[in-house]
Amino acid sequence: MAPSAGPSAKLLVAAPDLEDPNFQRTVVLVAEHGPEGAMGVVLNRRTETSVGEASPQLSRLVDGEELIHVGGPVQPNGVVVLAEFDEPERAASVVVGDVGFVAAGCDLDDVGGVLRRARVFAGHAGWGPGQLDAELEDEGWIIVNEPSPDEIFTEDPDGLWAEVLNRKGGRYTLVARMPEDPSVN
Repeated sequence: MAPSAGPSAKLLVAAPDLEDPNFQRTVVLVAEHGPEGAMGVVLNRRTETSVGEASPQLSRLVDGEELIHVGGPVQPNGVVVLAEFDEPERAASVVVGDVGFVAAGCDLDDVGGVLRRARVFAGHAGWGPGQLDAELEDEGWIIVNEPSPDEIFTEDPDGLWAEVLNRKGGRYTLVARMPEDPSVN
């Protein structure tokens, strides 16, 4: 039986007026959110560095030409691997459906055989106790439930912010069309 994702599996879409440069126009997959804080990864920020350049051993899980993504400002030298598993029970923790984190220190050859796709992130996003709740109250984030694997592993990270807002629908479709700099409108 596969582990189930908790009720916190959701996407956070940065509100257009969120000024923190670490999170402007980002989409964050929240993996954990509880009284002790929250943790997730930014899905739509690529680096210029390929997996093969930075960590050749991870090329056993991800095409070495794939670019590493910036997972967030916390532990930027740390590596987090998010993957879609054939056998979700092999994940260190499941986030949603059959998507979860690859366990640190695992046998890469062994786990590589049970992954459909994976993405490497440098760092992660984190919030202390109550911090994310306060940001949500201040409407710094737009919550979008039920993230899909295609959003999580998007081939178009630059378009993900607008794509997720369009999926949410309603007034958010207008927000999705806002230019990054409204003064050029």
